[in-house]
Amino acid sequence: MRTRRKAEEKLLVLESKIGYHFSDPMILLHSLTHSSYANEMRLDKEKNNERLEFLGDAVLELVTSEAVYMEYKELTEGDLTKLRASIVCEQTLSKCARDLGIGDYLLLGKGEDISGGRNRDSILSDTLEAIIGAIYLDGGFTNAKEFIKGFILEDIKNKDLFFDSKTILQEIIQNDNNKQKLRYKLVSEEGPDHNKNFTIAVYVGNDEIGCGTGRTKKAAEQEAAYQAIQSFRKKLHVTTSSKQTNS
Repeated sequence: MRTRRKAEEKLLVLESKIGYHFSDPMILLHSLTHSSYANEMRLDKEKNNERLEFLGDAVLELVTSEAVYMEYKELTEGDLTKLRASIVCEQTLSKCARDLGIGDYLLLGKGEDISGGRNRDSILSDTLEAIIGAIYLDGGFTNAKEFIKGFILEDIKNKDLFFDSKTILQEIIQNDNNKQKLRYKLVSEEGPDHNKNFTIAVYVGNDEIGCGTGRTKKAAEQEAAYQAIQSFRKKLHVTTSSKQTNS
């Protein structure tokens, strides 16, 4: 009885975080059930969250398509497709999932849990899509759209920035009249071949200006460039604030 009460309380906390209260809490629990847990518990195949993920992915793509279509009226179809892909990509969704602390609520098999599944990009992004599917089933398209807008599309500009951070960082360095070249260096490589995790740092000369991780070297480089750009933004904001204060 106590265990069940704790589980229910935990779901209520998650509902508070995502800003949606389920009429049927079991749908939310379903969206958090990874296949490794379902297999370990010998549950039917449909009890894991993969079907909900499929549904949530479709809803997310539709809402995102509408958002970028309305926001970027000057972009061509091809550019809109690229931008949408950057927003609904694994790295972007896993970031959103981490912001919500989704990993703490996952139902994972013991092996998956021990191997770091709660912080794995693929699992977090898939679960976020499953939650979207769950909200859609429980509360309809409008509620699912509000969740997507509030937690995934809230800062489209930053999502756009992440899409091609390497090019943007290159332009920043060039505009700063910095003659030193950008270079990316592999810091570490962890995990089995089918689930690698790369850490890459970006340098200007000998100075490290950003560091990122990803499941591919390209993704890690984009993350490193993104972090470097954010750092430049903060420095610019501090400098601008200081000048305004002094004046």
